[in-house]
Amino acid sequence: MADMDKRCYSVAELQEILGVSRQCIYELLRKKEFSWVMVGGKYRISKKSFDEWLDQHQ
Repeated sequence: MADMDKRCYSVAELQEILGVSRQCIYELLRKKEFSWVMVGGKYRISKKSFDEWLDQHQ
């Protein structure tokens, strides 16, 4: 699926995008910096919410 068609990211994808550790991503999730849901025991982060957060922090 092309990135523009994605509606959510995994923790691993955010690690790659931001170039940070898994622990750093979990800390951002804990702080509710962007919207996420648990699906099958795994975090799925809203692409729209993440993109808006990233735009605000550039």
